[in-house]
Amino acid sequence: MGHFSYLAVLLGCLVATAPLEILLRTRVYARPRRLLLSVAPVLVVFVGWDLYAIARGHWAFDPRRTTGVLLPGGLPLDEVLFFVVVPVCAVLALEAVRAVTGWQAGDERAGDRPVDGARGPG
Repeated sequence: MGHFSYLAVLLGCLVATAPLEILLRTRVYARPRRLLLSVAPVLVVFVGWDLYAIARGHWAFDPRRTTGVLLPGGLPLDEVLFFVVVPVCAVLALEAVRAVTGWQAGDERAGDRPVDGARGPG
């Protein structure tokens, strides 16, 4: 399992948040453009940060815990997946809170209604 430790943690994050999409109908995966606009800035900034830190010798990854698949610049594929999975899980958690509380973000369309019976703050 050693080489798949990083991926196992990421899979655990996805499995733990999957019920939010299904049970609370958060529709995170049903709106891929919105999800991409949320995840892309995180991916760009932190991949750039990691590449800089690796190039300067300030950051390294334990090859015993990653798959060993390295992208240009010595960045493990596992790390790039981290910058996708964790923000997706964060968006799922946020949308779950919004679904339960009825909080509005201000960008809802007529078809984007909270879960039946949900109440907003105050």
